[in-house]
Amino acid sequence: MDKTFFDKAAGYLPDECFTRPPDLGMVLGSGWSDAIKADEVLQRISYDDIPGLGAPTVKGHAGEMVMFERFGKRIVAWCGRRHYYEGARWESVVMSVEILRRMGATKLLLTNAAGGINSALRPGDFVIIRDHLNFLQDNPLIGPHNEEWGARFPDMSEVYSKHFVDLLHSIANRRALRVMDGIYACTTGPCYETPAEIQAYKRLGADVVGMSTVPEAIFARACGMKTAGLSLVTNLAAGIGIRPLSHEEVVKAAEDAKEIMATLIDDFIALV
Repeated sequence: MDKTFFDKAAGYLPDECFTRPPDLGMVLGSGWSDAIKADEVLQRISYDDIPGLGAPTVKGHAGEMVMFERFGKRIVAWCGRRHYYEGARWESVVMSVEILRRMGATKLLLTNAAGGINSALRPGDFVIIRDHLNFLQDNPLIGPHNEEWGARFPDMSEVYSKHFVDLLHSIANRRALRVMDGIYACTTGPCYETPAEIQAYKRLGADVVGMSTVPEAIFARACGMKTAGLSLVTNLAAGIGIRPLSHEEVVKAAEDAKEIMATLIDDFIALV
């Protein structure tokens, strides 16, 4: 990846963004942007205005960076993301994480909407990501190595913090929410997977499937960030459910779960 690409983006942001390290950074997937609560908004910046980023092209992604105070903590939320299938450069896909790194963030929450593969799941459930399967056939770390982004060959034994997995479970248990931890399979998209592909992923151990999150998680792990991943199951994957898949179903399921999503994020901010 091109470091100068990130330099231009970081150079656009106000100085206030770099005066104090965020206590938590977040990248919020489909439908999650409405789930944040702020005591005070410090900065609100459109993706369109950040050089090299550009607005998301997917419904349910707000397309703005919000810096805010909550419970006395500074939080930076990237409301929406750029996806590999949009044809964006890797720099745009992981821009949120690199900017957070430059701000001094060491803790990261990644959220998404996903299709349920595990037969125990139903729409409206949440899955805490404990590991992933990368079916992108690509990796944001490919290319010239920059030592600022960690080792040339970063260890991926614990991409998702075990401590954060336990923390999210304790939050869910206290709130009596339907939550399990599981493995997230990432595909390129934008087409949904075939039933045969879903059965193959299931045999490999996948519990949910989606088209995001893994690139940011890989990059964050390489940079030494402590990362949590959380999926909302918005539909049953192809061949698991009987209805044709559509993004409208994803958006509606996220809207229906908005209050629970807000509770999970708020409790995580309070305890992280």
